[in-house]
Amino acid sequence: MAPGGINGTALTNLTNLADLTDLGERLVGEVITPSDGAGYDEARGIFNAMIDRRPAAITRCRTEEDIARAIRFARDHDLPIAVRGGGHSVAGMSTVDGGLVIDLRGMNAVTVDPGARTARVGGGAIMSELDRGTQGYGLATTGGRVSTTGVGGFVLGGGAGWLDRAFGLACDNLLAVDLVTAQGDQLHVDEEEHPDLFWALHGGGGNFGVATAFTLRLHPLTAMTAMLLLWRPEAGPAVVRAYRDFLESAPDRIGGGLLYCTGPPEEFVPEDMVGNLVCAVLITYIGHEQQARDLAAPLLHLGHDAEMIAELPYADLQCMLDDPPGYRNYWSAEYLDSFPDQAVDRFCRRASDMIVPSPSQHVLFPQGGAVSNGPSGFPLPWRGAPWIVHPFGLWDDAADDARARQWAHDTRADVRPWSHGAVYLNFIGREGRDRVVAGFGAENYCRLAAVKAQYDPDNVFRLNHNIEPRPPGP
Repeated sequence: MAPGGINGTALTNLTNLADLTDLGERLVGEVITPSDGAGYDEARGIFNAMIDRRPAAITRCRTEEDIARAIRFARDHDLPIAVRGGGHSVAGMSTVDGGLVIDLRGMNAVTVDPGARTARVGGGAIMSELDRGTQGYGLATTGGRVSTTGVGGFVLGGGAGWLDRAFGLACDNLLAVDLVTAQGDQLHVDEEEHPDLFWALHGGGGNFGVATAFTLRLHPLTAMTAMLLLWRPEAGPAVVRAYRDFLESAPDRIGGGLLYCTGPPEEFVPEDMVGNLVCAVLITYIGHEQQARDLAAPLLHLGHDAEMIAELPYADLQCMLDDPPGYRNYWSAEYLDSFPDQAVDRFCRRASDMIVPSPSQHVLFPQGGAVSNGPSGFPLPWRGAPWIVHPFGLWDDAADDARARQWAHDTRADVRPWSHGAVYLNFIGREGRDRVVAGFGAENYCRLAAVKAQYDPDNVFRLNHNIEPRPPGP
């Protein structure tokens, strides 16, 4: 076996080797170590190519008891634990050097109850598995904006996507969670069983245990339309103003976003726009194409340079703007209370700093609708902000790392005068404790810390946007 690490110590001790062998024999799943060569490299790889970590071992779990055994093993051997679902954490929180990765990808079943309009989703499922599992029933729930996002991290972080203005955030549709705690206990969590923990799972992330299954509310969805309109970048300021004004009165069934991006090599895109900076509006509509055209008339009459308009299955829409794996990634976000003309101008000017050509996106997302009108008690203080600026960087060359980070930082700084202060933590990497507290809200953070102290007092699950355990005061 090639050396790995246990708490910084090489994994060459025969006792540790024997222990790993024993763990593997007691799992329904398997244990993968550095000695497994290409299999190990495949298993440890994650979405962000900037992250290259070497776990001591990866447990591909198949059952809740597998997870409980893996947790106990890691604690007995003083190994840090990372939990992997989709592997989409931009900061690489789903892997760890010299620790144990609990890999949930084998626990990805999706079971739909069409009568109850619910789905039970395994903790290792990705969004495409959920979307395609529900689509045949004419049902859906709010998912991430790409098909490869892990359902678990998405839902536990709050969950914003194309359908959220109509159906609410993903966690608004969360009915129950099955969870394995830091002690290896297996819990069913809902409004009646462990209600404080259930509240904490609506935005508190992976701080409280390993979520093995989710029960999610589904909504009827029988027709979906996508409209992608492209302009050359000099039209951007006028387009952004028009888009802003349009969304302020658009029905909740309208979603989507505005983005500067690299012109894609598609037949509908003029040759001179391919590979160059373009301004794009994506309109998603729950309904038929003609209704979407009628509602979007103010934008369709702006004189766009290219278009793709189609009625298509929601699961196919989810793949339209997939962010491909294998790129270097850096993301951040600023949530805004308003988006006046001065903010529009700053946003548009900063697009020229984005790396082009690349899969990067300089994004403006709307909220409102069922997001702002949803449950107010969850630890999601950002849900009332009407606008999100989201620099979403993906690029090839390590020589561009500093430039990509600076673009993200400068974009946030440009719009900070209108900042709401809070932020959706799934949209950012490691940006310090103040940003974590801002993601939950200071009062919510204190309550979350008390729940953390009850279920994970030793902070076993700390490779996340971490909540430090703290019992409630007298």
